[in-house]
Amino acid sequence: MTWTVFFTAIFSAMLINNVVLLRFLGVCPFLGVSKKTESALGMSMAVTFVMVVAAAVTYPLYYLVLKPLEIEYVQTIAFILIIASLVQLVEMFIKKFSKKLYKSLGIYLPLITTNCAILGIAVQNITDNYADLYGIGPGFFVAVVTAFGAALGFGLVMFSFSSIRERLDAATNLPESWRGVPVSLIVAGIMALAFLGLGGIV
Repeated sequence: MTWTVFFTAIFSAMLINNVVLLRFLGVCPFLGVSKKTESALGMSMAVTFVMVVAAAVTYPLYYLVLKPLEIEYVQTIAFILIIASLVQLVEMFIKKFSKKLYKSLGIYLPLITTNCAILGIAVQNITDNYADLYGIGPGFFVAVVTAFGAALGFGLVMFSFSSIRERLDAATNLPESWRGVPVSLIVAGIMALAFLGLGGIV
């Protein structure tokens, strides 16, 4: 894999095809865990780990097991089982080493299992036919890099959105009817428009 493919895959997954603002995957934690920067960063790191490792496991599983056995139709179930196992690992780690973060993430931590952004990237790596474009071996690295770029994009919008929400919560000049969810959704829409403007660069 050339450096051009490497950086294009990261840049595209992170900004041009942002998993949250342009593909509307993972919106639940985006809105639910973005009230504080600390919890947003914790969620971003957890999602990054799960997304990258899930991509590294599901890609070879599909091409080395499911496809040769002609049971591709079980890929969604297999992928969810892998993601659920990784989330359990992350949950145990956070609970042991950062109880404060564990409490701040709350119900959203086990919900990473059903985070459609993680499953979406795992499935996208198969449907984009990286194996046909680059070969199974190089395609694996493209899949992992794409997952890493998507995770960075998720973390970027989570951190940016949480920073803005903290300022909005502290603002005193907002109309009462705009406070909380309404103004947050407006900000999310403006952010999505900004990311949409990056389309066509690559």
